[in-house]
Amino acid sequence: MKLARDTGLVFGRYFGLFIRNPAWVALGVLQPVIYLVLFGPLLKSISSVQGFPPGGAYNVFVPGLLVQLGMFGAAGVGFSLIAELRAGVIERLRVTPVSRVALLLGRALRDMLSIVVQSLILILLSLPFGLSIHPIGVVITLGLIALIGLMTASIAYALALWARDENTYAPIIFTSTLPILLLSGVLLPLGLAPQWLRNVAALNPLSYAVDAARAVFRDHLSDPSVTKGVAIMLVLSIVAIAIGARSFGRAVA
Repeated sequence: MKLARDTGLVFGRYFGLFIRNPAWVALGVLQPVIYLVLFGPLLKSISSVQGFPPGGAYNVFVPGLLVQLGMFGAAGVGFSLIAELRAGVIERLRVTPVSRVALLLGRALRDMLSIVVQSLILILLSLPFGLSIHPIGVVITLGLIALIGLMTASIAYALALWARDENTYAPIIFTSTLPILLLSGVLLPLGLAPQWLRNVAALNPLSYAVDAARAVFRDHLSDPSVTKGVAIMLVLSIVAIAIGARSFGRAVA
């Protein structure tokens, strides 16, 4: 009960900061929209190539963009935490009775909400391009992206508490996310890749999230890849929360 109350208090504070600056939502959607407009049409010419999943170019491409949004959108949240570290905010939290887990969850839930809103906007903007998805599929996909955002934000906060400097944090977080995204098939389906690359991608948990999202967008809600992708992201989110909460506990101990 105390954890829920403390999480609500922390979430309320950071949600207030979020709604006072809604421009960040638009900025977060801007990059995926550029991919949608400038890269998406290129896929139409190869959608009939062997190895390209069925369902239409945008029903294959947009799920990848959503996964990319979930990861990149949460990867940069550590910058704000580093600013709070420098301002002494985290130092002052040592004298508060707020749960250390709540310090992470309150922030991460705000980040997760922001990513879900951005994902919904991207889905709506994709409809005129030829995207089609069942309402239930939208809910499942948003839940999947929320887990990706929660997982990434928790790891990003833990890394920020360890690095304590933007010059250290930025190269690590963005250099590490790029190969993870490329090996998940967010831009082009891995069915077009050579076998050795598919073998490497099979070790990437995010590739299963992409497969799950694409199955949902093709209305294959009962496909085993959906259950597998959601289960993997759920387990990794729990592990990431534990890592992030431990980092907060050490920072304010």
